[in-house]
Parts: sequence; structure tokens; C-alpha cells
Amino acid sequence: MKKVPNAIICASCDAVHARVELQEHEVAWCQRCGLEIDRHHGKQNDRMLPLTVAGLIIFTIAHVFPIVEIELRGLHSQTTLLGAVIALASEGMGLVALLVLVTTLLFPLFQMLMLLWLLVPLRRQQRAAGFAWLVRAMQLLRPWGMIEIFLLGVLIALIKLSSMAIVLPGPALWAFMALTVLLTVVTAFDPRSLWKMLGAAGKSQHREGHDR
Repeated sequence: MKKVPNAIICASCDAVHARVELQEHEVAWCQRCGLEIDRHHGKQNDRMLPLTVAGLIIFTIAHVFPIVEIELRGLHSQTTLLGAVIALASEGMGLVALLVLVTTLLFPLFQMLMLLWLLVPLRRQQRAAGFAWLVRAMQLLRPWGMIEIFLLGVLIALIKLSSMAIVLPGPALWAFMALTVLLTVVTAFDPRSLWKMLGAAGKSQHREGHDR
């Protein structure tokens, strides 16, 4: 197959377009079907690594500290997300426990770790091992991270419990709120930008080698 340099293919209709250098905030559209095929992401690429690191820190807080503390008739009870998963499993709801574990802990964590693995070498103008595979894996995992659904369920449960007991939000609840916002930004990151960053890194290395 003949390779066409500086070409971009529409994901909807497979139309081939010549890639043009976009200015900040500009968007390129397919001339055949009108689908967005490229956009300039401004300084988003520079922000992604700090946001990913911040997301991992908040992720740790959200899963280590208690989500909520409940006081009822002098008795105190508090739990973490892992504690809730263990409680569900012990009550015979293993499938529900596994679903909560995977969608609120494993998949979001894998996404952030993969993005971190890709971005750190790119900062040093290098390509991470397994680059193409990890980019595809990130796209596959994206729909399965459901921390925002978990947070909504927790908030509804707290509203109902507040009429029967004293409910005190724990540090993890606030961390989950912040994590929901951060993950929305991180998971909305266009994977095409990673390839652009990799291409820019390759060009930079080529120029440095040529200058030497």
C-alpha cells in the first residue's frame, strides 16, 4: 500500500484530505460528510501531564480515605470504596461488587496510568513502549469509567440516609467530586493529539540530528 504523507482520513466516510497546519482554536471538517477530522488543541497538550498527575493524587485520596461517616443512635460507621466493594461481595452480590470495582477503580486508574506512561516520554521527545497499543486501549476503556455514576448514586443515598441518621461527608467524597471533573477533562483528551505530539517529537529529534 502506498503511503500518503501529511494526509488525514475521515473516520466516517474514509475521505482522504491533505493535512493543513491549524491555528489556535481552528477546526478542520470533512468536505464530504462534514465530520470534524482535526482541531488545534491550543495548550491542552501542555496541561495534560500535570492534570494526569493531579488526577492520580486525588484518585489515591478518594480510595484511601472514608467516603462518608454515619452516626445512628450513638453508633459510628464509616467506609471507603474498597470497603463498600468488600461488603457487597460478602452479602452475596459478587457481580455488583466486581462491576463497581472495575468501573470506579480499575478502568479509571488504568486510563490515567496509560496516559502518564505515554506523556512522560513525549515530554523528553521520546516514544513510549507500546505506544500504538496503549492509545487504542485508552479509547476502548474510555466508555467504561463510571466514577460520575458512582458519585451520583452516593449523593442520592446520602440524601435518603440524612432523614434517618447523622451523615457526615468524608474526605473521599470531596475527592471523588474533584476526580469526576479531572477525569472528564483527561478522558476527553483527543488521542490524535498524542500522535501529533509524537510526530512533533520525531521532527524535533530529526532537526537536532541534522544540526549536529
